[in-house]
Amino acid sequence: MKRLPILCLLLWLCALFYVGIYLFVSGFLLVRLEVNRTSACDDVLQPSGAQRDFCGAKPRFRRTLLLVIDALKIDFARYDPANKTPRPYENKLPVLEEMTSLRPTHSRLYPFRADPPTTTMQRIKGFTTGSLPTFIDVGNNFASSAILEDNIIHQFGQIGKRLVFMGDDTWENLFPKKFQRSLPFPSFNVKDLHTVDNGILQHLYSTMVGEDWDVLVAHFLGVDHCGHRFGPDHPAMGHKLTQMDGVIRAVMERLQNDTLLVVMGDHGMTDTGDHGGESQKETDAALFLYSPTPLFPGPPSQSEPEVVPQTDLVPTLALLLGAPIPYSNVGQVLLPLFPADGQTEGAAVGLSQLEALWVNVKQVNRFLETYSSMARDIPSESLAALRAHFSRLSTAYLASSPASSPASSQELVESMQAYLTAVRETCRATWARFNPLKMAAGLVILALACLLCFLVSQASGALGAGGRGLLTVPVATAAAVAACAAAGQVFARGSVELAWCLAPAVFVSELVMLPKHWSGSAHHLLPPLLVAGLRCASLLSDSYVIAEGRVVTFLLLSLGLYVPVRLHWDGHLLPPPHDPQKPPAGLLPPPPPAAVVRRESCVLLGCLGLLVGGAYLSLSFHACREEQGACQPSPFLSPLSRMRDSRLKNLHYGLSLAALGLWTHLLRRWLRHYGNLNASGGAVLVARWALPLVAVCLGLHWAVSATPEDSFRNLAELIGVAQVALPRTAFALLGLGMVLLWADPLTVFLKTRDPLPARGSHAAAPPPPPRYRASTGISPHAELQHLIPQIYQRMRRSLEDSEQPAGREVDTRPAVEAYGLGTVYSAPLLLLCGLLGLGLLLLHPEGMAVSFLLLLLEMGALLHIHASAMSLAGLQGVHSSDFSVPWTPVVLWSLASSQFFHATGHLPTFPSIQWAAAFVGFPGGHTGTLLPASLVVLNTFSSHILFAVACPLLLFWPLVCEVRGGGGGGGGGGQGQDEGEDAVMEMRLRENPQQFSSALLQLSTRYLTILGAQVLASVCAAAVLRRHLMVWKVFTPKLMFETSGFLVSSVFLLVGVSLVLRVDLAVGRWFRRLLPDSSR
Repeated sequence: MKRLPILCLLLWLCALFYVGIYLFVSGFLLVRLEVNRTSACDDVLQPSGAQRDFCGAKPRFRRTLLLVIDALKIDFARYDPANKTPRPYENKLPVLEEMTSLRPTHSRLYPFRADPPTTTMQRIKGFTTGSLPTFIDVGNNFASSAILEDNIIHQFGQIGKRLVFMGDDTWENLFPKKFQRSLPFPSFNVKDLHTVDNGILQHLYSTMVGEDWDVLVAHFLGVDHCGHRFGPDHPAMGHKLTQMDGVIRAVMERLQNDTLLVVMGDHGMTDTGDHGGESQKETDAALFLYSPTPLFPGPPSQSEPEVVPQTDLVPTLALLLGAPIPYSNVGQVLLPLFPADGQTEGAAVGLSQLEALWVNVKQVNRFLETYSSMARDIPSESLAALRAHFSRLSTAYLASSPASSPASSQELVESMQAYLTAVRETCRATWARFNPLKMAAGLVILALACLLCFLVSQASGALGAGGRGLLTVPVATAAAVAACAAAGQVFARGSVELAWCLAPAVFVSELVMLPKHWSGSAHHLLPPLLVAGLRCASLLSDSYVIAEGRVVTFLLLSLGLYVPVRLHWDGHLLPPPHDPQKPPAGLLPPPPPAAVVRRESCVLLGCLGLLVGGAYLSLSFHACREEQGACQPSPFLSPLSRMRDSRLKNLHYGLSLAALGLWTHLLRRWLRHYGNLNASGGAVLVARWALPLVAVCLGLHWAVSATPEDSFRNLAELIGVAQVALPRTAFALLGLGMVLLWADPLTVFLKTRDPLPARGSHAAAPPPPPRYRASTGISPHAELQHLIPQIYQRMRRSLEDSEQPAGREVDTRPAVEAYGLGTVYSAPLLLLCGLLGLGLLLLHPEGMAVSFLLLLLEMGALLHIHASAMSLAGLQGVHSSDFSVPWTPVVLWSLASSQFFHATGHLPTFPSIQWAAAFVGFPGGHTGTLLPASLVVLNTFSSHILFAVACPLLLFWPLVCEVRGGGGGGGGGGQGQDEGEDAVMEMRLRENPQQFSSALLQLSTRYLTILGAQVLASVCAAAVLRRHLMVWKVFTPKLMFETSGFLVSSVFLLVGVSLVLRVDLAVGRWFRRLLPDSSR
């Protein structure tokens, strides 16, 4: 078997897809151009006036206190006295209602609307710079990097304000060395509700009464973490909000007259406590403003804004405290905080509404002119309209005078507000900017990669026969083209961009490879590829993407039902009718036994029923998107710690334990049945001990995690240790098991026979039956079906015949009995899937154990449907000559992978990401970002991982199941089984190594073709619909998840193929050690 060429070819094909994805994403998800300029007090904004624009007027406030309560949604801040039965999060902040009612001139409460993505780092960036984030910024929430753009923190420092910070350590990463004093606390452990908040409270009040600060930022995290851990509708949320109510009261009591209090949330949360998307529940936070001195001219009026965009906080705070507005700000000042024109009483009150707006308008116009000259991506028509609008505003403002009528002043204010709104909306639309050339290059390379993968799968026989020089020409050509492209860029512009080196290199290498492989059979392609095409076409519709879980389930069941229909159409599902008048067939082979055909048909239909039942049950584990208004998320998605009903909690825990036990039992039962647990190697050690020990660790970990914090106080320390030790022990056992499995993957046990006594000697008693059985609890006859003696018969036949000593009877018994050799390839692969499944289940909520069990059962059903279909075709004389796996089971396999992505509680949306997976075994948080990001990726794409690793089982399963009948199923090599010969199962692959290589390559490339086609469809949807209303809400997240899923699937497909090649290498060495030199 040619191992290295197969692996290299698959790596090269995957690399083609990776380059195509990289090119498209780099052209589609561009970060907007940041204008690295800063404002200063002596800046002169055009058209210039008599006084300085920035820092000219006396600031209204000397100090400000920013109290940031993470995830303080507006619903938490409202108070309804008529609500007699409030939910846990309702009416818990009465202080806000009291202040706005009793002291309306001192306070206001506004909905505070964030721009998506609603993750903490992007929100801090938004309300400190006044700019709009780009979609791709969501990926930086794992690793917050310093803000280089001009921001309000920098401006406060420039004018000499003393800044003090305490709370979420994200601020320290975003604004390094900007604070005079900083007390950061780790923020990423969402299970910790109190450390950050209690740390702030230890220092907040003592700092407030001191005189060594001008700007104090306190960022509380308990509300956000409580939402992530328990959801908003939980008593813990009520306790945390009540604590925040007390904090706000205590802060207001200590405020001085020259201090402005800003209480704000950075984003909201969904009904499940998540955030990151753009639903109104996620974007609408709360903004509460208060000052001991009158802050507003009167009670709220109809002219006040209903919603305050978060970007508006930046220019408002800057002008109230006498700082320059940050250079890139596109927000507008909050007018109610400034006195109306004509009501000013000298410099003590600062700027009037008209003056503040005029400074704001000139600052935004300066940014617009600078940005448009650098980026040149704002449409010329929009830019011309904005310039004309600003020109009219300038003329009107310069022509106005203090004696102007209030009506004309109000008209000018409204015109300025309209201008600022128009600029912000123009920037919002423009910053979804694309690079069409890179997008087109990525599309072309992805399309060619899909085509090439398809052609390779159809011509795998010729490619499998190729040697190591198969990739020499494409790789050499790609390297030469890349070098030429790099040299051309250096000469043309003095720098090299990686994208434009990769694009031509990969494109040319694909063209070089394409013409060689236009051959290959294409029988029965239409139905499975039609279903795959429908799956891809559905990605172009936002409605189908929203309902993707049910769409994929429907396509899976439709294609599954096609299998028996096709077999019946071809006359293979039922035994042929017996015709007594029909003459003997002569030399034709006899018809297959009717009982065997019926048995195979029953197995197929039974597994099809299992597939249908498992698919419908899996719908009970789906989550809900915001767009699915009437949808209720599965109760199994909630961790046991969130459940307050103890009986329901015990029921869920019992179901989870039962599913976990069945998962382990079924895997060990299969291995024992085929004799793979009789050996003593590393893989068998893993199956015997590591698998059940990991399952025990999981069950104990679930029990410990479900324990309420207020119970077992005497054992709190022990429970804390167990929350760390149990999952880490499971991780260690899984890692050790995988290392042992890779080092010693064989699960074969040998038993040699004793020689027969010499002729004439006293006959000895017949030898007892073998003490080592292939399985436990089955008959010796069934045991013999799982032995592979004839392989060694064939190997030693010549040696036994030529070296038979005189006076000895010819011994026709097997020389060696080998247990587990018939499943030598599939057993390690199945064991690896079992280990990975337990590890991935550890990263999910406990209720997902039932879904994982359904995944295992559905995987087995698909394998048996495929094996039975092959067996029925073989029984009717339709033999496969090359072990090839048809397209239908490959498409079914890929659909099942997508189906269980949804059935494990995931959705292609950012709010649905299960961030709690990052803290399994690490409740105290992480020092870096690589490990938590990896755990979240493993959690999100668990179904992709399991189905990709197990994909080679589609090749082995018909051979494993050929033991059920004579003459069918295994096929391969054009060599049917000899009459009376036992089934050789997977050893048939060893007899035909060339066809083994070709079949493994074909299966892998077919699976890559299906996955690549789905990525291509998502890419086309994002490209074609890039101006669609739902592009950032539906199509772009789907693109991100689809490409990430492909990357994960391809990597683990290579892992599965590599394990098969490792087993093949070990089997070859085992044979060489077994046979004496004279018999080779």
